[in-house]
Amino acid sequence: MVIGVPKEVKESEYRVGLVPAGVEVLCAAGHKVLVESEAGAGTGISDEEYAAHGAEIVSAGEVWERADFIVKVKEPLPVEYDLVRPGQIVFTYFHFAANPELAVEMMERGAVCIAYETIQTDDGRLPLLIPMSEVAGRMSVQEGAKYLERPMEGRGILLGGVPGVEPARVLVLGGGVVGSNAARVAAGLGAQVTVMDINLDRLRHLADIMPPNVTTVVSNSYNIRKKLPEADLVIGAVLVPGARTPILITRDMLKLMKPRAVIVDVAVDQGGCVETTRPTTHRDPVYLVDGIVHYGVTNIPGAVAGTSTYALTNASLPYVLQIANLGYKEAAKRNPEIRRGLNIVDGAVVRKEVAEACGQPYSPVEDHLR
Repeated sequence: MVIGVPKEVKESEYRVGLVPAGVEVLCAAGHKVLVESEAGAGTGISDEEYAAHGAEIVSAGEVWERADFIVKVKEPLPVEYDLVRPGQIVFTYFHFAANPELAVEMMERGAVCIAYETIQTDDGRLPLLIPMSEVAGRMSVQEGAKYLERPMEGRGILLGGVPGVEPARVLVLGGGVVGSNAARVAAGLGAQVTVMDINLDRLRHLADIMPPNVTTVVSNSYNIRKKLPEADLVIGAVLVPGARTPILITRDMLKLMKPRAVIVDVAVDQGGCVETTRPTTHRDPVYLVDGIVHYGVTNIPGAVAGTSTYALTNASLPYVLQIANLGYKEAAKRNPEIRRGLNIVDGAVVRKEVAEACGQPYSPVEDHLR
């Protein structure tokens, strides 16, 4: 199979879909790998390094024209739509639930869309979301701390405080991978942290493993309203696999918060858990609504590509190899994790949550694997 690795075109996206070690593995298995020139520049990987491991360095047009299987990081943008060919496999983060228009574009072009974020194990884990969630969770506190600074429009609060001055209070909505990583980093900096989740078993686990300055509280509208007035920094860390994130903080609730408190909505990729969240970029990451600082960057891990590219490809390469070796149909038949990753096939939406979120008819994936 011919595998293509284009350079990402999303604003301030420095990651790349495959590293040289992956090229070497795929070439050893008999596949051809096309890498767009300078695709790895943001991660610090040169064209020469890719070529030394077996890749052919080509233009963007050649990648899309010749490849049977595109491996990238972020969803195709409008400038790439017409490059997608019928039957072409595209393996990336799609987040269709937050972008129904993208779903329609991919359906019309007949692409085979396999979404990193819906690859799912039998026990419910999301192996291709976990590494980026770990990065995003840790970075959410790093970015939140920065935008709490007064020159950045924040409250002028140091997360950990100093002797004689109490630390900041951090509210984390969601106790999964993003939330637990955010809580751990915030607690390590000395903040007083509250983690909220609807899963009591998860809260019990977090209560056991977190330091003493982390408190767990069950998540509901009443408790969120009670905690918002205390929070200097709110981290939105809610996820429903494949579906749009539920709104936990409405615009009306912003008036409960301290002036110039900060919200970092990591859930923005799936629509955000704050009503007033909108997508932003690393170049222009924040805006104010009703005196509250909002951070809505949709590709937080892209800022630390030297870490996140390798973390992602460590997890994604086994799936890439299996799809390349078997073709997507046979791979999906043999591996239920890949089958759950299929979102769009033959112009149809084959993941129920995506169909519901995008307002499209649902077609069972099994009907498209014959």
